Amino acid sequence: MIRVVLPYQLRTLAKVTGEVALEVPPPVTQRALLDALEERYPALRGAIRDLGPHKRRPMIRFFACEDDYSNESPDAPLPAAAVEGREAFWVVGALAGGPA
Repeated sequence: MIRVVLPYQLRTLAKVTGEVALEVPPPVTQRALLDALEERYPALRGAIRDLGPHKRRPMIRFFACEDDYSNESPDAPLPAAAVEGREAFWVVGALAGGPA
């Protein structure tokens, strides 16, 4: 089981509390994981990735095992610790702005 941590807004959209667990058949890649997430929680379609080309939304970041996977190939394998559920895959809403 792969553990996925979503930001508050996406948890609300998906109507879940806390992290979610997904079964993703190998090879486990970002694309496969996000496909499984959107299939299980259809309300997330278009919120994390664009509907057409499935590119990551600009204000969304992906982390696994304390590494930023946001700009990695969506078809690159995820680290074993994330695939095995020892570490979570994080979907994070990026912060933007400047001094107030």
